Amino acid sequence: MRDRPQLTVISALGVVQILTWGTSYYLLTVLAPPIAADTGWPLPWIVGSLSAGLLVSGLVSPRVGRAIGHYGGRPVLALATVVLALGLVVIGLAPALQVFFLGWLVLGAGMGAGLYDAAFATLGRLYGASARPAITTLTLWGGFASTVCWPLSAFLVEHLGWRGTCVAYAGLLLVVALPLVLLVLPDSPPLPTSDLGSSSVGPEPLTGRERRAFLLLAGILTLGGATTAIVSVHLLNLLQAQGASLAAAVSLGALVGPSQVAARVIEMANKGRHHPIWTLSAAMGLIALGLVLLWAGFPILAVALVLYGAGNGIYSIARGTLPLALFGPVRYAPLLGRLALPNLVAQALAPSLGAVVLAEGGAHVTLTVLAGLAVINLLLVGALWRERRAAPA
Repeated sequence: MRDRPQLTVISALGVVQILTWGTSYYLLTVLAPPIAADTGWPLPWIVGSLSAGLLVSGLVSPRVGRAIGHYGGRPVLALATVVLALGLVVIGLAPALQVFFLGWLVLGAGMGAGLYDAAFATLGRLYGASARPAITTLTLWGGFASTVCWPLSAFLVEHLGWRGTCVAYAGLLLVVALPLVLLVLPDSPPLPTSDLGSSSVGPEPLTGRERRAFLLLAGILTLGGATTAIVSVHLLNLLQAQGASLAAAVSLGALVGPSQVAARVIEMANKGRHHPIWTLSAAMGLIALGLVLLWAGFPILAVALVLYGAGNGIYSIARGTLPLALFGPVRYAPLLGRLALPNLVAQALAPSLGAVVLAEGGAHVTLTVLAGLAVINLLLVGALWRERRAAPA
């Protein structure tokens, strides 16, 4: 099964990513209002359950990375699919808010073992140093998760209710995603004997220069995750504060998704001709430029959002490909799991902190904070460039 065509493997994993993202991270975008209306549970607690799930996701990510490094991604992704389905069943049958919250903790464990970081690590174990094109293509698939699952969620809620939607999604994961993982994804190749006897598949101590590069990259990904999480949750409020009507804000916000996909297509067409640190630099530069334009009150909001969306699109690619280039394929999976921990914790906490800043300081202060974080990230990228140039050939 290891000689299965790479395009077949990526396509199967792409479908799995659409389903896993759509049934977890993007689930409450459509289901939160019907859940609140049906149960009377407070909406902030319903939405906050996703943050709790992301915290769990971050906590399990280092262990997931080590497991993929040792066993390969196929058994881990299969288990993630089952755990996600279990979490959805618990949520769908929850008689009380406490059980609903517990279901999201289960779902968070599945997210940590089944979303991008685990999928990237799986491709790294399968294809080694040549995994970059596969990772880039996979992000293109993943970009359609909300496009596919938001309308599907709305359709299912209308016909089955929110509880039936959760159970139906659990069945979809078990009937579609799980067989794709088990039947299409190949086993990862065995590690070299020397690596099996070393700590390279665990949290291997890094050299001094590698440790500095790792910490810089962790800082960049953490600030990047926090920034994009705040923008994704509060974008409509920020745009309305810039003078846009609600209808205009929704239309402008819709530009972000196509911009992400377009930027990923351009990156894929480039076929890896440049080092992934260029992709990270472009991503952080575009995000910073877009947010600075919003902060400065640039009159053409669409330009700022297209720039931001393009940067966010290739940021996902850089997050998967740069650690592979910096640290090599053998250590890729466990290190990616370690990098995911602060990133996911930041994504879990940042929207709530952003809400406090927005309520206390207003939109301009919030945009000032976002633009400042983006500029700091550019400085960290510059420091990472210096570390890479100083590294021995």
